[in-house]
Amino acid sequence: MLTNSYIHLPGIGATTERKIWDSGIKSQDEFREEPHRAGLPESKLKHILEGINTSKEKLNARDHTYFANNLPKKDHWRAYREFMDDTIFLDIETTGLSPYYNEITMFGVHSSDGTKVFINSIDLEDFPHALEGYKVIVTFNRTRFDLSFIEQHLPGVNFDQLHIYMLFPLRRPGLTPGIKRIETGLGLSRSDETTGLSGYDAVRLWYQYKRGSQAALDTIMKYNI
Repeated sequence: MLTNSYIHLPGIGATTERKIWDSGIKSQDEFREEPHRAGLPESKLKHILEGINTSKEKLNARDHTYFANNLPKKDHWRAYREFMDDTIFLDIETTGLSPYYNEITMFGVHSSDGTKVFINSIDLEDFPHALEGYKVIVTFNRTRFDLSFIEQHLPGVNFDQLHIYMLFPLRRPGLTPGIKRIETGLGLSRSDETTGLSGYDAVRLWYQYKRGSQAALDTIMKYNI
């Protein structure tokens, strides 16, 4: 998708990008071969061609920070295909909604290296190491929520990655907001043990664990995963 995108080029917005697409140009390479098909002013064509050259250089160098800084946040998903091998999926559990008054109970991460859960008072401080080397972070619907908690409780974590906020691309084909409704609509199912559990249940189970229930912790971990 990045090689058919233009909104990350300096000074190019969605209207110009749409005009290029509507002209039948299917890729940046096609644009470079026949830029005048886009029907844009000569000065803008030159500007876009220079931007395409820079974009290709950054992509060949695997410089994710260029795209993180220049793509609109809601369109970071466009970089997934190019950086999918360097992507980590993240979800956190907390005791409430405020990063200032509540605490993180656990992080769950999934990547090409497998799945790992980091637990408060056990190994939560090891979480930053799990992000090392990754160029894309994917969360479902609360990137600002997740990252606000992490920045508050684990200051110094490096967040220069692209951040894919799944709710944006999932809305476009008309999928109903809410991860559990989307899962149902796509035919995905959870384990019998975690079907029907909510974030409220995760908090309740955390306090049961703090009172000594290992089974409660096991259930939250399965829910998070």
